[in-house]
Amino acid sequence: MQVRFLEWAVRGPASLAIVALITLLYFRYLHVNSTTVALTLVLAIMAVATWWGLAVASVMAVAAMLCFNYFFLPPIGAFTIADPQNWVALAAFLVTAIVASKLSASAKQQADQALQRQQEMERLYDLSRAMLLGGADRGLAGEVPYRLVQSFGAGAVAFFDRRSGQVFRAGAENLGSSDSVLKDTAMQGTFAHDAAQGRFLVPVTLGGHVAGSLEMVGGAISEAAAQAVANLLAIALEREAAQTAALRADAARQNEELKSTLLDALAHDFKTPLTSIKAAASALLQDGTNTAAQRELLTVMEEETDRLNGMVTEAIQMAKIEAGQLKLNKQPLSPEALVNPALEQIRSRLDGRPVKVTIDPQLGPVPADPELISITVQQLLDNAAKYSPPDSALEIAVNRQDGNALVTVTDHGTGVPEHERTRIFEKFYRGRTARERIPGTGMGLSIAQKIIQAHGGEIWVDSAPATLGSTPGSTPGSTQGKGARFSFTLPIT
Repeated sequence: MQVRFLEWAVRGPASLAIVALITLLYFRYLHVNSTTVALTLVLAIMAVATWWGLAVASVMAVAAMLCFNYFFLPPIGAFTIADPQNWVALAAFLVTAIVASKLSASAKQQADQALQRQQEMERLYDLSRAMLLGGADRGLAGEVPYRLVQSFGAGAVAFFDRRSGQVFRAGAENLGSSDSVLKDTAMQGTFAHDAAQGRFLVPVTLGGHVAGSLEMVGGAISEAAAQAVANLLAIALEREAAQTAALRADAARQNEELKSTLLDALAHDFKTPLTSIKAAASALLQDGTNTAAQRELLTVMEEETDRLNGMVTEAIQMAKIEAGQLKLNKQPLSPEALVNPALEQIRSRLDGRPVKVTIDPQLGPVPADPELISITVQQLLDNAAKYSPPDSALEIAVNRQDGNALVTVTDHGTGVPEHERTRIFEKFYRGRTARERIPGTGMGLSIAQKIIQAHGGEIWVDSAPATLGSTPGSTPGSTQGKGARFSFTLPIT
């Protein structure tokens, strides 16, 4: 208010002085007709309107009309007009002066607004480059307030980052609102503008997601530019989050690839001596000169070699799966080829228990990776052997079901509790009752699930007396015969 009064105190007398100077010049020294005087005054009024605004020009127009009447329209030296036509001329002069002043002031205002918008666009462009292309040690959320102070000349800027819960400030801290006000703005999503203080409180949102709130006090910025800054900040924060996630994913992928490479190298180093130990133990077992104790020790050596070889294979397969290196080499396999190779490789670990194999004779070839399917069936057979009595039989069935090949492995052990049936396919998960008394890594079923999913099939487990039946001769209430049935499907086409 005080500034506007000072402007009027200077511009008002100056505009009147201009009118007095023109009047004196034409009245005393340059004797011209009244039309020239009127045009000169109108041009002066338009110039004042352009420089100082419409209000000062309007006062100047009234003063110019009075001087024009008094000094240039007869009778000279009086505020009366002898010729009625001069009333029309005087009115036209006043109207022309005021309208021209308004047009001139409007043109100047539009030019100023256009220049302001241009400057805001340039500042927004520089800000966008800084936020989207530049990097800062303190992060985007901590860098934005300083950028806004530099770009728009704001007195104070504060940004509440909802992800971290922190408030970042720049400029004069005493001009900014409290942290609670910024948090409330983010939660409520309300836009606030205090024109008297030049304060903006803007929620920073993108696609309905609230990223925080931004406060700007002072500076050359409009309401539209403040909203544009908030939108630009939301996009930049989303981009930063996406880049961070991508970098983490890439680092995780490289870590998995490195782990897979190391495990492949270790597997080669492990499998070579294991193969030699296996071959030596098998050769010694075939020698008829061994005593019973020696044969028993050699049998243990052979079995433990097979178990250690299986653990190494599981670790390698899991590493390949996690590194995204599981590649299928599908071939048309006969139903027998789905189970027989796995059965031959694992038979030594089944402790001589009987295995019943049932195959649908009408089932044709099934496209599958022979090595990976063999690993899957071995995992299921090994799992069935571990969790069922040593003398109980195992059952394998291969049938056709809804355009898929259905493979089931059934045991007659203690079964799987209902609350564990979805978790047993998780990596490293093992049931409570088996963690201490049954050896294993907890990776076998997880590997089997990933292999079947890679083939486009499904794998699951059923465990219920009414479904699986019971073993003949089992006593009522015993766990013998309850069992578990693992099933998986393979698309035929």
